[in-house]
This record gives sequence, structure tokens and C-alpha cells, in this order.
Amino acid sequence: MKKIIYILLLSLTIYSCEDVIQVDLDTAETRLVIDASINWQKNTDGKTQQIRLSLTAPFFNDTIPPATGATVHIKDTNNNTFVFIEDGATGIYKNNTFIPVINGTYTLHIVYNNEVYTASETLTSVVPIDSVEQKNDGGFAGDEIEIKAFYNDPQNVENYYLFAFTVPSRNNIELNVYEDRFTDGNRNFAFYSGEELQSGDQLIIKNYGISKRTFNYLNILLQQSDDSSGDPFENQPATVRGNCVNQTNPDHYPLGYFRLSETDSLTYTIQ
Repeated sequence: MKKIIYILLLSLTIYSCEDVIQVDLDTAETRLVIDASINWQKNTDGKTQQIRLSLTAPFFNDTIPPATGATVHIKDTNNNTFVFIEDGATGIYKNNTFIPVINGTYTLHIVYNNEVYTASETLTSVVPIDSVEQKNDGGFAGDEIEIKAFYNDPQNVENYYLFAFTVPSRNNIELNVYEDRFTDGNRNFAFYSGEELQSGDQLIIKNYGISKRTFNYLNILLQQSDDSSGDPFENQPATVRGNCVNQTNPDHYPLGYFRLSETDSLTYTIQ
């Protein structure tokens, strides 16, 4: 829908410079958006975690409204309860006593506006990033820098990965998901390229271990958000439902996801 609206507004700008055009859009029911990503960086205690709650907003809103005043906690299989306290009125809820356990099952519990939301997920391990290779003449025109981040996939284990490539100086981040269905036990790599990269840029590469369910969710979400694919007049994608459920009113379902990952990261300097 955004692509169609952008084209429409551009046409109106070109052919009508005097009239003010009011674009009327349908307003959907406001929903809770749950960004509950628990990340345990290798070689840390993983105690400090945070969850962000926000609300959906109309298309032309410049800001994302926070969901304030919620009650948030996570319970593990050992019956430990980790309470997340809101930082001011930001919609960001923090905890500094979290105990991460690989393959441990955790249940998220949120109470917001008298409605109860829950989700369960397993904390998934990840292998370290082994090495990084750079190619300077990549892309169709040979003018892009290509990066490969290598890792050794464990044999006879079903693994799923989320890779994030971040260039802080350009405020740019790219996400990709991988599975080992056809590469089990091999040395594999995650791929990133960009003609905007320059020598001296810092590239943060982060690998997250994710479950199969999380992989399927993110794979669909990333395909729908890929601006480089499809027709601007294509049918609108369906709403991607996460693993969070409104126990009070199932029809008033939330957006977002509850994920727990062991992570590994490194910072690479573009040559």
C-alpha cells in the first residue's frame, strides 16, 4: 500500500501545484506491538534485557506511540520470574536479573489495558562467526563491496540463523535468515553487499540462533518488506501473525514476536 500511495502523491505533486489534496485512508483498530527480543551475547552473563511495547498508528503519523503502564514478566521452566519495569513512560521495560539457559523454555506474560498477552519460546544457541571475506568488485556492475561472514554449522542438528549487518555511520541495517536444510554440517556464510560501502566503514555483523518457528515468521516478514521485489500494484500481503496471543480477546491479536537467542558478533572494518 505504501508504494501505491507514494506513486499517487508524486503524480499529484507534478500535475497539481495549487490544490491541496486530502488522501483519506481507512484507520484500522489500534493493536499492541510486542518487540520482545531476548539476546544473550556469548561470554556475557545475559542478565540485562529489555522489551519494547508500542502501538500501531495511522499511516501519516511521524511518531510511534509507546504502550505505557503495562505489567510485564517472563517465567522460565525452573519457575523463576523476571519482572520487567518500565523506564519512565517510554514503553521500554527493563530487567537486570535475567538467567539465560540454552534450550530453556520461557513464557512471556503482559497485561495491557486489562488484556492479557502471552507467548512461549525456547532460547536457541548459535555458533560463532568464524571469519570474514571481502570482495571489492561485486554486483552486476562490478562496483559493489561484497562481504561474506563464515560460520561452521553443527552436523546432524537442525539450525536456523538470523544475521544482522549494521553500518552505524550510515544508519543502515540489513537482516537475513538462513537454514541448514541443504548445508548441514558444512562451513557456510551469510552475505552482504552494498555500493554505498567505503573503505574505513565499520560493519557490525551479528549472528542470532533462532528456532524454526522464528525462522518461518522472519522469512515471511522479510519477503514482504523487500522493496526491491514485486510490482507496485501487487496485491497487499497478509498481516504476519507472531507467536503472541491475546488470551482475553483473541480477535484483538497483537503484532510482533517473542524471541530468545544466543548471539555472536564482531566488528569488521571495510578495506
